[in-house]
Amino acid sequence: MARHDALTVPDTGDYVLRRARVPVRFFAAPVPGLVADAEECGLVDIRIAGGKVASVAPAGGEAAGPSVDVEGRQVWTTLVDMHTHLDKGQVIPRAMPDGTLDGGMIGTFEDRKRWTHADIRTRMEFGLRCAFVHGVSAIRTHLDSQEENAPTSWAVFRELRAEWADRIELQAVGLVPLTFFRGDWGTRLADLVASSGGVLGGTTDAIGHYDGAVNEELVALIEKFLTLAGERGLDVDMHVDQSEDPAAFSLPLIAEAVLRTGFKGKVVVDHCVNLALQPDDVIARTIELCAKANIAFVTLPTPMMYLQDRKPGRTPRWRGVTAAQELLAAGVPTAIAGDNCRDAWFPWGDHDMFDTFQQSVRVYQIDRPVAQAAAMAGPIPAAIIGTRHAGRIAVGGPADLILFRGRTLNELMCRPQADRIVLHCGRRVTGRLPDYEELDPIMGPAPAN
Repeated sequence: MARHDALTVPDTGDYVLRRARVPVRFFAAPVPGLVADAEECGLVDIRIAGGKVASVAPAGGEAAGPSVDVEGRQVWTTLVDMHTHLDKGQVIPRAMPDGTLDGGMIGTFEDRKRWTHADIRTRMEFGLRCAFVHGVSAIRTHLDSQEENAPTSWAVFRELRAEWADRIELQAVGLVPLTFFRGDWGTRLADLVASSGGVLGGTTDAIGHYDGAVNEELVALIEKFLTLAGERGLDVDMHVDQSEDPAAFSLPLIAEAVLRTGFKGKVVVDHCVNLALQPDDVIARTIELCAKANIAFVTLPTPMMYLQDRKPGRTPRWRGVTAAQELLAAGVPTAIAGDNCRDAWFPWGDHDMFDTFQQSVRVYQIDRPVAQAAAMAGPIPAAIIGTRHAGRIAVGGPADLILFRGRTLNELMCRPQADRIVLHCGRRVTGRLPDYEELDPIMGPAPAN
């Protein structure tokens, strides 16, 4: 068997990728005659022409012209990170998280005072470069959209969306607490989001504790939020129930409001961690209600495991993540995503969705089948956010692929796969991960030992 690191990919974008083992859920359409193995993967030949997928067929056919034999190793589509915060990221060490939700809010508030156009752009592009090298081809980023910083953040987003359009499909969500929709900024934000081709966002997290909006007012704010989005033809993407308090449970209120108002756009809810703390019958009823309202979920395991149930000097007693297995069993679209990265909320991360996949399998115990978890980082989020090409292998689509050393999904789970080969339009991505030293001009050098 040839060494993985010795594989030579033609730089023409015209060749056959032979004997590629692909999770069948990654195919945009069934491959006629393909027989899946016990891990729900199939062995295929992928013909690439002009940087696009020209055909996919069961392995073993004639391969005229140049070819690359991967000898049964795993080949995936590039992945989708449908929930991150590029505008907050890469601020270590100037903002150091204390591991608490309150600390994340305060640290971000203080750091926003430094968010000039150049600062935001440098950090956001750093994150995009990391993601691209790791094999991510679509990102939905939430942008903190308070009145004082939203125009700058959205201007940077529009610039980067255009500059990166041929490498990463970039979407943005205008994120503020729902209480911001009490006044006229909520309306003006909805207009800004609409003019920028974005998604309207809001958060209910601990809203009663911080902003005094509970019960009837919270319901009224949800309805106003949906109305503003609906009038502008916007989809919505909400931070919901990022709390360990079972009483701070707004998910059913959102689902009921969607049904009551007849909202026509797509609805995504994020986090929803205290769903897992509800009684089993409440979980079941809530999931049924969300399914009726066509609500999709995205789970963020790594920062939530870091933040939730943190008490000084005590090991966490619960996982701090949502009821993922129950959502999957009910057929509710559920994705995984990376969330915060090196910011005031979460000090770790590198915009690597494969790493998020590996961690999610272990955190949620979603290894039966493990191919299902892989789909939660590719075709499922691609369908939820409506990507053009990312997250699936489609004839006629770009040959954006990841070639791994591992042959089976089990082998992929057992090692970091840092030696993966990423293809963009059939050509090998040769760029390297950016060095942290590049951030020094805006950050200041790291503290000396």
